[in-house]
Amino acid sequence: VQLQASGGGLVQAGGSLRLSCAASGRFVTIESMRWYRQAPGQQRELVAAITRGGITNHADSVKGRFTISGDNAKSTVYLQMNSLKPEDTAVYSCNADIMASVHIPPYTYWGQGTLVTVSS
Repeated sequence: VQLQASGGGLVQAGGSLRLSCAASGRFVTIESMRWYRQAPGQQRELVAAITRGGITNHADSVKGRFTISGDNAKSTVYLQMNSLKPEDTAVYSCNADIMASVHIPPYTYWGQGTLVTVSS
């Protein structure tokens, strides 16, 4: 099982970006997926999460600006980021709780990070 994150880049303050995180390989179900971010010198922060049933949660710092969504058919989660601020600059990473087999409990897989830079 692999997670592939994409969509980062350089954007001006007030702009938008959409990140994607796609799961590939052999697995039974994806129970939940999450986006984290880590800015230089800071701890990793949970940005948003979504369950297989579509229940979402967003960090207070991004509520009203970021939206997490999922496409079960594509095994992909998205993070739509609007009204970006310089303080949103960070490496964004995704992870997912994936059941690789009905005989094995879900395991947390991580994708690589994608850099988001917001200029003022």
